[in-house]
Amino acid sequence: MNTREIMELALNLAGLDEIPADSGIVVEGRDIKKILMGIDMETPELLIAKQLGVDCVISHHPKAGTPMVDFHKVMEFQIDRMVEFGVPINKAQKVLRKKMGKVERGMHVSNYDRVASAAKLLDIPFMNIHMPADKITENFVQNFINERFSDKPKATLKDVVEALKEIDEYKDALAGPIIRVGSEKDYAGKIAVLMAGGTNGGADVFKAYFEAGVGTIICMHVPDDVKEEVEKQNIGNVIVAGHMASDSIGLNIIIKELEKRGLEVIKMSGIV
Repeated sequence: MNTREIMELALNLAGLDEIPADSGIVVEGRDIKKILMGIDMETPELLIAKQLGVDCVISHHPKAGTPMVDFHKVMEFQIDRMVEFGVPINKAQKVLRKKMGKVERGMHVSNYDRVASAAKLLDIPFMNIHMPADKITENFVQNFINERFSDKPKATLKDVVEALKEIDEYKDALAGPIIRVGSEKDYAGKIAVLMAGGTNGGADVFKAYFEAGVGTIICMHVPDDVKEEVEKQNIGNVIVAGHMASDSIGLNIIIKELEKRGLEVIKMSGIV
């Protein structure tokens, strides 16, 4: 396979038509048979790849070039997710805008060429697959939750956490599912799994979901300021499923498909 075919495979699994702004091919490659893949792949991992003699390095998080600088643009995907759960489209756009601006300013000052130049100097095909893998995770976990709790209106947060831990990646994770807002005996209500679209949308986005009827949000991570603000709102609950474990779900699905096509994939850097 080549790098473009690998990207196309990930897009198809995620149900996406084009490469999102947070994903891309930094150094193209062909005749790829052996891959080194991890959640955060930078210059040290590229050096390891050189020693291992792999044909391509795939990072989950964007570490170079356009996917870093344009990372904020992919957050617009969250608008469709919010509308799906009943948030008016105009409200979704406005509450998301503040966080998008913060992310854009943070990425604008990043050294986007550091890892890219290392990959080029080492002559190692290098790419990252962020949004597609996250979308695969989001779909997988949401379907799992829907099947488990759609007919259980009085399911508690404890019930949800215990169910999540039945998924292999969460069961084996050092940092697995945990309740961040709410208590074990609180009813979960309608559950929204939010794991795609760049990064956490922030307290205003969470509030919009809760006001639209969502009772519990399951996400990969939540900053302290967002957690504290949601607690003050006293509307809904937040379960953090775990960052590395959640990323691993989508990546492992992609890896299985690559292995079916005869490729060898060496996993490292956070993949559970």
